[in-house]
Order: sequence, then C-alpha cells, then structure tokens
Amino acid sequence: MTPKTSPPPLQPEWFSLSYCLGFMFRKKRILGWSILLFLATIGLTTAGYQLSIEHVDKIAGSFLMDPPSAETIWGWIKFQGWKAGKILFFIITRIMAFYLAFLVAYCLTSPGYVFLSTAAEKLHAGNDFNSDDSFSIMGMLVDVLEGVKIALFGVLVTIVALMVNFIPGLGQGVVFLLYAFYSALMFIDYPSSRRRWSLGRKIGWLREHGGTALRIGLLPAFISMIPLLNVFLMSLLFPLLTIYSTLNFSAIELFNERSVARRTR
Repeated sequence: MTPKTSPPPLQPEWFSLSYCLGFMFRKKRILGWSILLFLATIGLTTAGYQLSIEHVDKIAGSFLMDPPSAETIWGWIKFQGWKAGKILFFIITRIMAFYLAFLVAYCLTSPGYVFLSTAAEKLHAGNDFNSDDSFSIMGMLVDVLEGVKIALFGVLVTIVALMVNFIPGLGQGVVFLLYAFYSALMFIDYPSSRRRWSLGRKIGWLREHGGTALRIGLLPAFISMIPLLNVFLMSLLFPLLTIYSTLNFSAIELFNERSVARRTR
C-alpha cells in the first residue's frame, strides 16, 4: 500500500519576526555577522554625519559666528532674522547629514548584507537552496552599485513624498505607504540581488506581492518616523529585518517554482 502524500500548500509559508529572531540567535555565525554589520552601519553613519557637519559648519562659519549688530531697530530685526536663520540652518543641515550618512553607509555595507541574506537563506533552506556564483570582487562591486541605485531611488521617493505631503487629509497616509514600499524594496534588494535581478524586476515583484511588501515594510516605515533614534534603531534592526525579508522572499520564490513545476508535469 502506497503511503498517502500530503497535498501541496495553497500559499507560501510565512515566517514571523519572532521566528527570525530565534533563528538568528540559534545560528552563531548569523548572529556574529549581524553584530558586525550593526557596528559597521553605526560607525559609518556616525563618521559620515560628523564629517558632513564639520564641512558644512566650516563653510558657513562666518555666517554662524558673526551676528549682525542689534543697536538700531533695523539692526535688531536683522539680528532676529539671523537667529531664526541659524536655527533653521542647524535643523536642516543635521537632518540632511543624517540621511546622507545613512545612505552612504547603506551603499557601503550592501555586500555585507547580501552575504548575510545569502547565508541565512542557505542555512534555512538546506537542500532547497539554489547556489549562485561564488564570492568575487566583481560581485561586491555589483552589490554596491545596486545599493547606490536603491539609494538614488530613495531620493526620488523622498522628493515625491514631500510634494504629496501637501495634499490635505490623504497626504500623510500616502507618504507613509510610499516609505513602507520603499523600505520593502531596500530589504528584498538583498535576496533578489543574489539572483541578479534588475531594479525594474524588483519593483515589479513588489507590485505583484503588494500585501507581502506591506508586511515587510511597515515596521521600518514606523521606525523611520521616530525622531533622533531612527538611525540607531534602523541600524540595530537592519540585520533582523534582512533575515525576515530574505526568508519570506525565498519562501515565496520557492513556492512559485514548485507551482510552475507541478503545472508543467
């Protein structure tokens, strides 16, 4: 008598954040690599931020250090304008320096996160893992280039978000969704880059799996809204979110491959 075989699943398996956290702590190599990437991201972001601020403050030093005379009424008005301009300049340059430094850190650490993503997928998938090309300098350069493209796309998303934000009522909700989908793009970039997908194909995957993209992108979108702590928290959770998105992305791709194989039998 032939043993009964269980029917194929109707949808891909979904791995929760708590499952991915447990997986990360069970695999010492994954945990060690995650800690190194966290330290690298924090270090690069902090160094880039300090360098940017020092450079900008040096250029604007005379404006920041030499207030106009406030002895006359017109002088007092100019002095108040100078104080307001100094505060505005301080806020804008610090925000821009943070985002610029984080994007640079994101680009430079892309090969490391691709490696983390690949290692997590390989350890988790076992025999179902489809090996790709071995590590190479050219592969590292391609990963950095993909990171640069994603970062530049993020600049475009930010510009669109600034314009959409002025729409009364719906603007803020649309901006949040934009950042959620962009966050999902950042994280599926790692497992899809291993497969050498183009940026257009990655965006197409997000459109095809809109619900999955939201589930991946909601938490980082929320974190990005937290003032002051957002860079630290994103750096801290980036390895976990990379593993989370990788395991679910690969589960969907494996499910699709098996579905196609069953249909072609």
